[in-house]
Amino acid sequence: MTSENLARAQKVPPPAGVPSGFSVTLQDFWSSVKETWELITTSPTAVIGMVVVLLWVAVAILAPLITAHDPLEQDYKNINKGPTAAHILGTDQLGRDVWSRLAYGARTILSLGPISVFVAFLVGLILGLPAGYYGGWIDEIVMRALDSLMAFPTILLYMIIISALGPSSFNVVIAIAIGGAPGIARLVRALAMDIRTREYVSAAKLRGDSDFMIMLREILPNCRGPLIVDFLLRIGYAAFYIGTLGFLGLGLPPPTPDWGGMVQEGHSHMTSNIWPVLSATLAIVTLVIGLNMFADGLREESMRYQ
Repeated sequence: MTSENLARAQKVPPPAGVPSGFSVTLQDFWSSVKETWELITTSPTAVIGMVVVLLWVAVAILAPLITAHDPLEQDYKNINKGPTAAHILGTDQLGRDVWSRLAYGARTILSLGPISVFVAFLVGLILGLPAGYYGGWIDEIVMRALDSLMAFPTILLYMIIISALGPSSFNVVIAIAIGGAPGIARLVRALAMDIRTREYVSAAKLRGDSDFMIMLREILPNCRGPLIVDFLLRIGYAAFYIGTLGFLGLGLPPPTPDWGGMVQEGHSHMTSNIWPVLSATLAIVTLVIGLNMFADGLREESMRYQ
C-alpha cells in the first residue's frame, strides 16, 4: 500500500448510521461472538467438549440444589460405605458424602482454573506484546528471563512455589499463573512479530497512533483466534495440575472439597471403598478431556477457513 493510499484511507468517513468509538467496538465484539459460535456448532468435537464442560459448570452452579448433604459433614456411623439411596456415590473415610464433595469440588476447580489462566494471560500479554512489537534489547531481556522459568519442569515449579508460600487457593492461582505466563508470552510475542509487519499497522503509525494504542487496537485483536484456543487448552491443563497438586497435598488445605485431595485421601482405603477415588478421578478426566476437545475442535474448524 503506497503512502498516498494510506493517506486516502485515513480520510474515509465511517459508514452512515454507524457511531464511532464504543459502538463500533461493541459491534465488532458481537460479530466475533457470532463467528465463534458458528465455528463451535460446525465442529462435532467442539460441541461434545462444550456439552461435557457445561454439564460440570451446571453441577458447580447447582451444587446446593442437587446435593442432600453438607460436603464437610462427617458421619462416623457410615464410614467408607458404597452407594446407597442416601449417599448415591457412597461416603469417604470420614463418613462425608462423596457426591456432595464432588459437586462442591467442581466449584473449586472451575473457579481456580480459569482465574489462574486469566492471570497468566494478563502477565503473558504484558510481557509478550512489547517484546514482539519492539524486538531488540527489550525482546532479549524479556525472553531470557522467561526462558529461565521455562527451564524448570512445570509441576516442579508449582511444587517449589507452593512449598515456599504454603498451600491455599490464592497460592495455587499464583503458582499456575507464574508457570503458564512464559508460554503465553512466547505465543503473544510470535504473533506480534508477525502482525507488526502488516499494512494496517503501518497505516496506524502514519495516523500518529501511539505504540500502546497500536498494540491494543491493531495487534491484540488480530491475535484473538490463537489466544482463545490457547486459553481453553490451558484451563484444561490448569484443572489437571490443580488435581495433581491436591493429590500431592499442595492444593487446597483440608477439609475444602477438592478433587485431587479426594484422590489423595481415599487412595489408602481403596481396598475397602473405591468410590471416592474413582469418582474424583473420573471427574478430573472428563473435565480435562471436555476442555481439550472443545479447544481442539475450535482450532481445527478455524484453521479450515484460513
